[in-house]
Amino acid sequence: MSAETIAIGAAAAACAMACAVFILAPAWTSYGRLWERVAASFLTLFILATLLGIGVVVGLAIVWAFATNS
Repeated sequence: MSAETIAIGAAAAACAMACAVFILAPAWTSYGRLWERVAASFLTLFILATLLGIGVVVGLAIVWAFATNS
């Protein structure tokens, strides 16, 4: 395994942990019934998808800006 693969894996693990701690845990503890907790946990996937989409767009914008200025 290369250092790049390890770095990407570590970053993915850190992002998954941050999502679980900062988004999933508060959503889970906000409700009392099991079905409400499961529904809130499912809805956090939309938050995760939105954050990933924003990250991809910002990353592509940075690459595009770098490529056009080089």
